[in-house]
Amino acid sequence: MAMREEIPRKPIHLREEELMNRLPEKIGKVTLDYSHYPGRDLYSDGAIENELLGIVRNAARVEYPSIIESKSSWPILYHLSPLRANIVDWLPIDKTAKVLEIGSGCGAITETLSRKAGEVVCVELSAKRSHINAYRNQDSDNITIHVGNFSDIEPSLPADFDYVCLIGVFEYGQSYIATQTPYEDFLKIMLRHVKEGGRLVIAIENRLGLKYFAGCKEDHLGTYFCGLEGYPEGGSARTFTRAGLQKILTACGVTEYSFYYPYPDYKFPTAIYSDARLPHAGELTDNIRNFDRDRMVLFNEKYVFDTVIKDGMFPEFSNSYLVVIGKEPDISYVKYSNDRREEYAIRTQMQDGPQGRVIRKIPLTEQAGDHIRRIEAAYRLLQKRYEGSGLSINPCKLSEDGESIEFPYEKGVTLEELLDECLERKDSEEFYRLFDKYYSLISYGQESGVTDYDLIFANILVDGGRWTLIDYEWTMKKAVSAKEVAFRAVYCYVLEEEKRNALDFGVILDRLGITQKEADEFRRREAKFQKKVTGKRMSMGEIRAAIGNYCVDPKALMEKHLQDILDKRIQVYFDSGSGFSEENSYYMPDVYVDSFHIEAEIPFDGNVALLRIDPADCPCVVKIQELALNEEPVDLSSKHVEANGRAVGKGTYVFATADPNFTVKVCALPCRGENVLLVRLELSFLPEEIAQELAQRRKRFF
Repeated sequence: MAMREEIPRKPIHLREEELMNRLPEKIGKVTLDYSHYPGRDLYSDGAIENELLGIVRNAARVEYPSIIESKSSWPILYHLSPLRANIVDWLPIDKTAKVLEIGSGCGAITETLSRKAGEVVCVELSAKRSHINAYRNQDSDNITIHVGNFSDIEPSLPADFDYVCLIGVFEYGQSYIATQTPYEDFLKIMLRHVKEGGRLVIAIENRLGLKYFAGCKEDHLGTYFCGLEGYPEGGSARTFTRAGLQKILTACGVTEYSFYYPYPDYKFPTAIYSDARLPHAGELTDNIRNFDRDRMVLFNEKYVFDTVIKDGMFPEFSNSYLVVIGKEPDISYVKYSNDRREEYAIRTQMQDGPQGRVIRKIPLTEQAGDHIRRIEAAYRLLQKRYEGSGLSINPCKLSEDGESIEFPYEKGVTLEELLDECLERKDSEEFYRLFDKYYSLISYGQESGVTDYDLIFANILVDGGRWTLIDYEWTMKKAVSAKEVAFRAVYCYVLEEEKRNALDFGVILDRLGITQKEADEFRRREAKFQKKVTGKRMSMGEIRAAIGNYCVDPKALMEKHLQDILDKRIQVYFDSGSGFSEENSYYMPDVYVDSFHIEAEIPFDGNVALLRIDPADCPCVVKIQELALNEEPVDLSSKHVEANGRAVGKGTYVFATADPNFTVKVCALPCRGENVLLVRLELSFLPEEIAQELAQRRKRFF
C-alpha cells in the first residue's frame, strides 16, 4: 500500500545517496543480496522512508510504541505497530520451518517470522525498505533479503519452503505478472516454491468488505466504492470477494485450503475467526479504523455485522481474508490482547487436539509469562471460594514448559448474550431474574479474600442450569465486595453497546444497594484498573484520533442540507380582504440564482390588496435589491413596504426571528387585472443571537 509522503522529523546519520551507494551486504546479522537489484529503487513512499530508517537505526524496539504515539503519523503506525504481525503470529511455524516472504517491505511481518521460524527469505523491490527491515531485525541471524524485481529473483528461489507468505501482496499480482490471467499465474508460480506438506498464506482485503459499504475509502486507490464498483478507475491493485478467490484457487488446481477472517482487518487484527468459529452477534464492536484517510459513516457497522452474522453471511462481508493453502491449521480462533502493557500481552486461541477442542492462553512477551502462570493459581483459589455455590470454574492446567495455559472448551451461551436477548424483546422480568442469579452466585464466599475483578457477563457461560466461569485472568488475593464486581460488570456492559442504554442504571444501583458516592468511587477504581492493564500506552482509538482523520456522517449532512433548503425557501401570501392564511399561499421553487441571491416573478390578480413575502424560515439579513410591479420600480418606503424586522438601511432589514417577512401594499400601487411583481433579494443567514444583537444595536443607536 502506498503511504502518504511526509516531511522527515528526525535526521538519519547517512544521506540517502551515500546509503544507496554503499549497499551493505550485511546489516547486523541480516544478509542482503543485490544480485538482481537494478541499481536504483523503482518504488518509494518518499521522505517518510528516511524517517523510518532513522528510527530503526537509532531507537530500540521497546521505544516504538512511544514513537508511534508521539509522531501521530499513519505511515509510522503502519510500519512500526506490533499489531501488524498478529496476522502471522498465530500460525504453527516452528524453528524447523523455512519461510519465504514476498514484498517484505519495512519488516513488520519479517520480525515475527524470524522469531518463529528457522530461516526467513525475503524478496523486496526497494533497497531503502530492505535496509529499514534489516536494521530493525539486525540481531536476527536467520534473515536473508533479496533486493530487486520479483520476476528477476523468483527463478533463483528454491522449492523447499514450509511457508510462503503473501501479506498484502497478492492484490498486486498484475504488477508482478504481465499475462492475461496474472493472479492465477502469480499463484501458480508461488505454489512451485512450497514444498510438499507446506503452506502458502495470502492476506488480502475483501472487495465486498462491510467497511467499504459503510463509507471507508478503498485501501489502494483511496476513493469511495471503487472496489465495490469493479475498479472503473483502473489502478494497479485488485481485491477479490470470497467467491472470486475460490475461483482463482480452483483455476490453479488448489483443492486444500481454508479461509480465515481477520478482524477488524488484516493490517491490525485483534481477532481471527474461521469457518469453524465464526463471530457471534455483538462481538464486532471495533469498526472505526480510518487511520490513513477520512471516511464516511453511512451506518453502524456493528448492527449490520450482527444482521449478517445471524443470517450466516459473515464470510461474504468480512473486511479481510487470510487464505491458508495446504493443510488446515488446528487453530480455529485467535484473540489478541497485545495493546496492553508488556507484562499482560497475551494471545488466546481455540484449537483442536487429540483430546478435543481446547482454549490456550500464550504470553506474547517474556514479561507476560508470569501473568500466564498466575492464572493456574487463580483457578485453585476460585475453585475453593466457589465450591458449593453453583458457579463452576473452568479448570486450567499449565503446559509442561510453563509457557502457556490450557482450558477445556465449554459449550453454552454467554450471560451477556442472554441479557442482550432480554433487552431486545423488552423482557425486564427475565433480565433481572438472570442478573439476580448472577449477583447471588458471585456474592458467595466474598469474605474469602479472593476476587475475580473481571467477572463480567461475557466471561460466564450458561448451558441449561450450569453456569461456568470461563476466564479469570484478573483474579487477586484481595477482598472486593460483590456489589463492586457487579457494578463493574454492568458498567462495562452498558459502555460497550449503545442499545444497552435502554437499561435503567438507577434500578441496578438500587438493586445492589449502591449509593451515588459509591458508584463514583467504583468508576475511579475501574479507571485505575484500566491504567494498570494498559500502562501509559494510548489505545488504537486514541492513536486514530491523534492522527487526525475524520469520520463524517452523511446522514447528518443530508438532514442539515434538507433543513437548509426548507429554511431558505420563499413562501408568498395573498390577502384579498380576509387577511393572510396558509390556504392563500404557496412556496416558490428554484428562485435562488446562487447561494445568497433570489430572483422571482410573482403573478397575482387585481383583487389582491396585500402581498407578503417570507424569504426564509430562519434569522437573516435581507436587502431588497429590486422591487418592480409590471416592470415599474416600486418605492421601498414604508408607504409601500413594511417588514417585521429592524430596518438598517433603505430596503435592508435584520430579522431576528424564524419567521422573517415583508409586506408589499399592492393596493397603493397602480395594479391591473393581471399583475407580476419582480423581486430581487440578497440574503445573509445569521445565528439567532447575532441577529438579535444587530437588531438591538440598531434600536439603541436611534
